[in-house]
Order: sequence, then structure tokens, then C-alpha cells
Amino acid sequence: MELDTSSSIWQGKVVRLRSNEPGDWERYWIWEQDSEAERRDGSLSFPRSQESLKHWTQETAVRKQEGDNWALLIENNEGQVIGRIGSHNCNPRAGHFQYGLVIAKEHRRKGYASEAILLLLRYFFQELRYQKVSIQIASFNDDSVGLHEHLGFQWEGRIRRAIFTRGHYFDVLYYGLTVEEFEEKHAHKFS
Repeated sequence: MELDTSSSIWQGKVVRLRSNEPGDWERYWIWEQDSEAERRDGSLSFPRSQESLKHWTQETAVRKQEGDNWALLIENNEGQVIGRIGSHNCNPRAGHFQYGLVIAKEHRRKGYASEAILLLLRYFFQELRYQKVSIQIASFNDDSVGLHEHLGFQWEGRIRRAIFTRGHYFDVLYYGLTVEEFEEKHAHKFS
């Protein structure tokens, strides 16, 4: 089905954010075969069966939303699902939220992650009145550190030896961005 999304807040120049659909189980199964990507996302888990992923995506597609915690897929302009982004630890009273992001290896360094992040931040800052976002990055994930620093995120701290993978402990780095910093650096992109 052709859909004109040019006026959608979820459509950027190179990506579109959308909800999960039952048929997305296969993409998740493929992603789970990439152990390095799973480590970057925070944890390496036991493999799941295709049937369990079918069941999970079916439930996710119809689950009632809980607060402002969202799980979205990222599509490029060709309609390929290239990654996922999701908000979590949302605190509307304090106006603070966090998110996580994964882009499939073959789709990295094409501007998809930057735009997906900015679309999500625009919604939270300009529609839901949040005032600050934070992200936790594994200290070995230099690509994510560079991306977030490029987007204007400020380094806020380090939790030592908080991740264990590949037989070693790694630190978690905390980065944050306020609504004012977002507006100053990125508001012109959405005019």
C-alpha cells in the first residue's frame, strides 16, 4: 500500500519510524544472529526460536501502550526495516527519558541513526514536553559515543565495570541532552 507520509512527524528525509507488525518477527530473528550487535544493545541473550519470536511480535503489535515507553522500527525510504529505537525509563513528572537504538550492520554510517534519534527527540521534546534525555553507552562502543557527541549530547559520567561481556568488564558511559540544547542545535532541521 502506497502511503503519503510527507506530513507525518515520524517521517524524515531518510527514515520513517513505525510500530511493530506481526510480520516483523523475521527481522528480529535475523538481528539476533548478530552477537556483536546484541552486545552493543546491552546484552547477549540465549537464542530464541522463530516460533517464540512470531508469538512475541504478534503480542507486541497489539499490546496496549504503557506510558511513554515506545518500541519503534526504523525503515529507510525503500521500506526496508534497518533498525529499531525505543524509549524507556520515561518520567513525565521530571521530564526525563532514555532510549536505546540498534541499526543493522549493513545499514550503518548512512545517516539513519542520527535521523531516527532526532525524530524521536523532536516528539518527546516538542509534543510530550520532556526536558531531558539520557543514554547509556558501553565504553567499547566508540561508534555510538561519536554519534551522540556529534548530535550534541554531553558526557555526564561513567559507571565503572557495569557490563560483563567477552570475558571482560566494561564501563557504562552516560550522555545527556536537554531540550534547550536540542532546540539550539537541531530545531532548524524541522522548520
